[in-house]
Amino acid sequence: MKAFVFPGQGAQFPGMGKALYEENPKAKELFEQANEILGFRITDIMFDGTAEELKQTNVTQPAVFLHSVILAKTTPDFAPDMVAGHSLGELSALVANGTLAFEDGLKLVYQRALAMQEACEINPSTMAAILGLADEKVEEICAGIKAEVVVPANYNCPGQLVISGSNKGIEIACEQMKAAGAKRALPLPVGGAFHSPLMEPAREKLQKAIEATEFNTPSCPVYQNVSTTAVTAVAAIKANLIAQLTAPVKWTQSVQNMVADGATEFVECGPGKVLQGLVKKIHPPAEVSGL
Repeated sequence: MKAFVFPGQGAQFPGMGKALYEENPKAKELFEQANEILGFRITDIMFDGTAEELKQTNVTQPAVFLHSVILAKTTPDFAPDMVAGHSLGELSALVANGTLAFEDGLKLVYQRALAMQEACEINPSTMAAILGLADEKVEEICAGIKAEVVVPANYNCPGQLVISGSNKGIEIACEQMKAAGAKRALPLPVGGAFHSPLMEPAREKLQKAIEATEFNTPSCPVYQNVSTTAVTAVAAIKANLIAQLTAPVKWTQSVQNMVADGATEFVECGPGKVLQGLVKKIHPPAEVSGL
């Protein structure tokens, strides 16, 4: 069975999507439609902008989404047996399997980006990658830091867990992780504590937007970050999507469940190769490729 997986923030690069725009008339049409919906020419930033310009959340999220979704929409015979997306990528996955219309997906992504940007400004906060420490140990250290917000945020693959929280909390946690034997505890260059309780203001805003959007029955199951299992019921998809901003991304568990349900081939749809690498670490026998 073939699973299509969609990357999140961090997969962007200058020039992304340019060849697709120039070589495929349908892609060009969708990119131009996106410029209109957003009210600015995001394609100019994607194709000719600097890495710094691309890094702004309100640009990054729609840019990664557009690259991923337009690739899926212009791939002949695109027929996944199952889909999943890492964080932001979940919205790309939901357009790819027909749950959301292209236009609605893009509007939600842009609202999500603006809401997250705003939440970051309310609560200055950050994230850090913890390498070479068991998930259970990372969870235990986070739970032990009571005075600050620090939580596991991204279960990327065995031995790689990203934590999220207040600046002070992350600083304390990194020291304790190193003392507990972590190979590395690296603060990440991000604007805020994504997938933590500090994203609550963004979650409330996004909830309103999600509830006002039409969701359709998907063409195949989506393995969501929050539930990690196959979901096809619209009400459950919505609830998981709303919970996602303040809950951890359980990528390891999602991939394991996709494999348990018969996935043998994983195709990364979007910029970069990060997810191909993570899938290989989670399940070495899997066949991985990119579109």
